[in-house]
Amino acid sequence: MSETTADTTAATIDGPPTPARRGAAHDSAFLRACRHEPVPHTPVWFMRQAGRSLPEYLKVREGIPMLESCMRPELVKEITLQPVRRHQVDAAIFFSDIVVPLKAVGIDVDIKPGIGPVIADPIRTAEDLKRLRPLEPDDVPYITEAVGLLVDELGTTPLIGFAGAPYTLASYLIEGGPSKNHENTKAMMYGQPELWAALVDRLADITSAFLKVQIEAGASAVQLFDSWVGALAPDDYRRSVMPSSTKVFDAVAHYGVPRIHFGVGTGELLGLMGQAGADIVGVDWRVPLNVAAERVGPGKGLQGNLDPAVLYAPTKVVETKAREVLHAAQALGTSGHIFNLGHGVLPSMDPDALSRLVAFVHEASAR
Repeated sequence: MSETTADTTAATIDGPPTPARRGAAHDSAFLRACRHEPVPHTPVWFMRQAGRSLPEYLKVREGIPMLESCMRPELVKEITLQPVRRHQVDAAIFFSDIVVPLKAVGIDVDIKPGIGPVIADPIRTAEDLKRLRPLEPDDVPYITEAVGLLVDELGTTPLIGFAGAPYTLASYLIEGGPSKNHENTKAMMYGQPELWAALVDRLADITSAFLKVQIEAGASAVQLFDSWVGALAPDDYRRSVMPSSTKVFDAVAHYGVPRIHFGVGTGELLGLMGQAGADIVGVDWRVPLNVAAERVGPGKGLQGNLDPAVLYAPTKVVETKAREVLHAAQALGTSGHIFNLGHGVLPSMDPDALSRLVAFVHEASAR
């Protein structure tokens, strides 16, 4: 198993000592952008860059169930590195799944092909809640090992750790799987507010522990994915969700690593998501960056926000749309911009189109 918190001779931004291996990536374009420092070019990485769009990924995952693949450190290392090798992105995103910590604490969850996470026994009562025990580092030794292997291999390329936000995890647990309307989730949130608060608070603790394991093993930044939170109105988010997300961000603040917050369809929530405690707020393609900056407010970086579907258009169109994103970010007068898609890489996307996009962003934004 790789070194963990015992090696604490280097520090990251505005925080206490952290693993020395993380220091190699300290001056990367990605981490400099996170700190709003001058960058040689706009850094770029893609959500879901390690995944089904890559033939090499399909080859190494052949015959291996998704959750099992997340628990094999050498396989996690290989899959995480694949897009870095192929696309020359400025950061690696740790290959895992948001339900891994739920599985680790004993929840009967599986990822069904073509469906997504499925919970065998949904959590809908106070008695059910007792099944959600705290997450301990010993529950996920494969995460510590995989992160350690990756940081040693990546060198100056930063590794982004990640976890699912309490609202999205709660939605899966309550609904029993993916949901379009989140009717059971909202029924609990509106009709049983005390149970809801207890559930998302417990999930905040589990999520915080999962992020801490990744950071202490050497991750240079973390991203909190709130995939389903766009289903909520701002007042509901402020009252019923924001406290648990803030708890997560506060729990890892002392490490000094950049914290990114991303959700889908969250244009009306961007300001609140910034207030929740993130250093960088992810923006999907539905909101222009200048509008997003106004909503998020000063002092926060922005990540985004090319429409993934643009990648299916001719190269010249992709470059035009990418240039629009870069110009919008430059007009804001900040170096705190990370180029990304407004959501994840789609399974049928041409990997070469992603590689061309990375090269274009680097060239077009070179300082």
